[in-house]
Amino acid sequence: MFCSRFFHLLALLPLVLAHKEPKTDQEIETQRALQRAAYYCAPAVADFTAARKRKWAQKVLNVNPGLPGYDDLFADANYIDAGESTELMECSPVSRKTAIQNNTCVLTPVVTEGPYYHTEGHPIRTNIAEYQFGLLTYLDIGVIDVNTCKPLPNVLVDIWQANATGHYAGHPFPKPELKDEKPQVGGKRSGLLSAFPRTEFDETWLRGAFPTDENGVVQFTTIFPGYYTGRATHVHVKIFKSWEPLPNGTFSSPEGSLAHVGQFFFEDELNLQIDKMWPYHTNPIKDTHGRTRNWRDSLNIFEDSHSPEGQYNPVFKMELLGPVITQGLAGFITMGINASASYDNWWKG
Repeated sequence: MFCSRFFHLLALLPLVLAHKEPKTDQEIETQRALQRAAYYCAPAVADFTAARKRKWAQKVLNVNPGLPGYDDLFADANYIDAGESTELMECSPVSRKTAIQNNTCVLTPVVTEGPYYHTEGHPIRTNIAEYQFGLLTYLDIGVIDVNTCKPLPNVLVDIWQANATGHYAGHPFPKPELKDEKPQVGGKRSGLLSAFPRTEFDETWLRGAFPTDENGVVQFTTIFPGYYTGRATHVHVKIFKSWEPLPNGTFSSPEGSLAHVGQFFFEDELNLQIDKMWPYHTNPIKDTHGRTRNWRDSLNIFEDSHSPEGQYNPVFKMELLGPVITQGLAGFITMGINASASYDNWWKG
């Protein structure tokens, strides 16, 4: 059976660094096994994403054409229920042909987490915007296990992103000795600056985590992210199989609970339109280094997220919340992960 064969391949991989490139034959084969497994699940995943979009559109666009409230947009009734999805999620061939590009996101474990993750202090919440200015954006993220092609309920989806002018919470300034640093010229790190140190330890904006529901779906309220030198516009994500809520509203995760590290992206044309809006047009590098397009993303992260064969789409499918873009956006994506994987949870730079 397909699932058992790929589960065996995926289980062979030792614990590798979450951001390193596959080098050994075993690592390369395991990465490709994950991608092939997810590709096999593509019809089910595409249906999973489409059903969520269809329910949302029927509820919000047809019934309430104005700007919806959060409760209206993400009410439980808007999504496919477990009984409706069981047949689609079985790990067996779906006869109907469906393209993987229907926003099936397969982010392999070699995609970097970046230097701005905080191993402590990410709040458990769905509204991560806090007081950041920007374009209202709802993110609807579905998670499936590529070993079974079924949704994964109760896994913790942890996301973090830059604000409208390209900064991360806690990291406002470069090191004093690097304040005049120029971006790397040429090579894989082209366009990048050294990571800004963490100096504001109380800042938590645009960071948060929340568990998927019984249908393997989680929604976040945020703003559209800004850009910084060398990187395409993106949202970071980690998936934890187990975690423990802490009294301060954050969480801790036991060793071995991290199952996935990846990044989401947005269409270049949408990025360019939002660049014209306030406060995005105040980005301090707008008239110097400028934005990095997806196809020029440093470290090959955008390209790596498509897999070596280029079969996967890590780009959110965006929908308008109202008749004009300034009223906000909703983004949909489904990501396939290997729920049996386990990685250590720290940045190795």
